Amino acid sequence: MSGHSKWATIKRKKGALDAKRGKAFTKIIRELVTAARLGGGDPGANPRLRLVMDKARAVNMPKDNIERAIKRGAGGGEGESYEEVVYEGYGPAGVAVLIEALTDNRNRTVGEIRHAFTKNGGNLGQTGCVSHLFEKRGVLEFDRAGLDVDRLYEVGLEAGADDVVEGEGTVEVVTDPKSFEAVRDGLVAQGFRPASGEVTMRPSTTVKLEGAHAEQMLRLAEALEDLDDVQNVSANFDISEAEMERISS
Repeated sequence: MSGHSKWATIKRKKGALDAKRGKAFTKIIRELVTAARLGGGDPGANPRLRLVMDKARAVNMPKDNIERAIKRGAGGGEGESYEEVVYEGYGPAGVAVLIEALTDNRNRTVGEIRHAFTKNGGNLGQTGCVSHLFEKRGVLEFDRAGLDVDRLYEVGLEAGADDVVEGEGTVEVVTDPKSFEAVRDGLVAQGFRPASGEVTMRPSTTVKLEGAHAEQMLRLAEALEDLDDVQNVSANFDISEAEMERISS
């Protein structure tokens, strides 16, 4: 699973960079508006909204921006309304790709996603073609340097985690989505602060990539992530740490 850990780290750093130029803020505002519109503006009664607020704070979004977005969504009147759409397809070497989007124009979104696939050695598939290869899980990622992994195992499992997965440079605590917040809070209370945490679509099987296929897959993932309407990209590739380093250099 090292490729996934490394990709999660890349996405986290990219998110911080995007925040500086406003791209991450734009995407998170859409999520805030949608979460508040669907579940109300009270974070205490809206778990989805709490998770998006955590994401907003992680990229240092100003409190006023967060509150304005929530008010717009909770208002329920005319104005912004985004539709949740999931797209599925295949990347290089048959890698399964699952894309979660929020859009106010399906035609624009599907056109942009199809173009990204075509340009980077993949193809957009039919609904249901790869979704069976993913399941929704909570994932808390910790940098391995200086981490007491044995203690993390102990505290994580006591807090209700389903699994602890060791990668080359990170350790992931995996939870049921409903237990995500409780596990995170339990770990933080014991001094374990995750580098990132989210409820995401996690693959049940992986495809090992190297060389040209690995480079092409990362270009595809990057192209999809850069689209304004795309909120999350999940894929079942596995690229070694050494190969990741080679590509990034």
